[in-house]
Amino acid sequence: MEEFDGMRQEDFPILSELVHGRKLVYLDNAATTQKPQVVLDAIAEAYSKWNANVHRGVHHLSQVATEKHEEARKKVAELIHAHSEEEIIFTKGTTDSINILARSFGDAMVGEGDEIVVSQLEHHSNIVPWQMLCERKKAVLRVIPLREDLSLDIEAFKGLLNDKTRLVSVAHVSNVLGIVNPVEEIVKLAHEKGVAVCVDGAQSVPHLSVDVQNLDCDFLVMSAHKMYGPTGLGVLYGKKEWLDKLPPAEGGGEMIEHVSFEKTTYNVLPYKFEAGTPNYVGSYAFGKAIDYIQEIGLEKISKYEKELAEYIEQELSKIEQVHIYAACREKAGAVSFNVYRADGVLIHPFDVGVLLDRQGVAVRTGHHCAEPLIDYLGVPGTVRASVGLYNTREDIDAFISALKKAIMMLE
Repeated sequence: MEEFDGMRQEDFPILSELVHGRKLVYLDNAATTQKPQVVLDAIAEAYSKWNANVHRGVHHLSQVATEKHEEARKKVAELIHAHSEEEIIFTKGTTDSINILARSFGDAMVGEGDEIVVSQLEHHSNIVPWQMLCERKKAVLRVIPLREDLSLDIEAFKGLLNDKTRLVSVAHVSNVLGIVNPVEEIVKLAHEKGVAVCVDGAQSVPHLSVDVQNLDCDFLVMSAHKMYGPTGLGVLYGKKEWLDKLPPAEGGGEMIEHVSFEKTTYNVLPYKFEAGTPNYVGSYAFGKAIDYIQEIGLEKISKYEKELAEYIEQELSKIEQVHIYAACREKAGAVSFNVYRADGVLIHPFDVGVLLDRQGVAVRTGHHCAEPLIDYLGVPGTVRASVGLYNTREDIDAFISALKKAIMMLE
């Protein structure tokens, strides 16, 4: 397995911390990633050297802040291969992006009896906003079912598309299982019926080379904190032709052109959708995270993380008591599993997670904000190990060793 030149763990200060007296092995990257020093320095630099509100100030600090904020927007556009920076809307995160889209698209395009399609694999953030829209508009939420191998049932999806379908919103990568969904095919099938598609890229953009023009998706949402950037910043990408005709979801601040008591007119793209003071410190730090990723090379990162995930599955498969979900499927950085006693009784994933933590290993346990999927699996939750660019084969070995000790204690 090829690792990055010079290793990268030293770039991440938190990875030198001890947890319960043990070296930290951080395998909860699907929840959030750790931050390299260059990102931490960017946050300190912004507040100590040029902190000022953006866009409307004529003074020097405001001009500098505006320039750096807009440079970050350009970097995001280049990362996902958007046609222009106008198509990049900064939000508070993936959840916020979906909520903004649900309000804006819903107000303009969805009426009583219309249908929204999601999948059985979705994160709550790609379910609840659409449920709220359906309740508000008396619309109907449809669900793409799963096949036995936990892949999306594309034949069933074809049957869901009809003249009442207004939008399909689907995860590119499952946050629970790590499997890569066939979004290219989903977009093509939906567009053949004149249906718009939103891709939840929260788990794909950090691990895969995503090209929104090749995907031809109408919208894509993502978060900075899942790809080595700060919390509190997300992105809503939308094709310009869609963003031009959709109304803003929130009012005030940057999104206005002119305000009077008689009528308010709205700003140009992308500012029409960015009410209030933007997180310009977060955008600047995210730009530095993108630089960091691009310096290594996203394709190189993707290949490396794929090899790590395969190594996790390989080593887990050697433990008789472990059941891996969606084993041997194409994955992007995450592996979910459960542990069973010799008598076939499930060991609760919370107990496994606690004993791993006591040995310095951080994983995620529970329903992973995807209760419909966990209910479908018929378990109270899973244990999820998810990798990032700074993880190593030695991390995986430490995780497997800790898991074996935990199983011995719990049997």
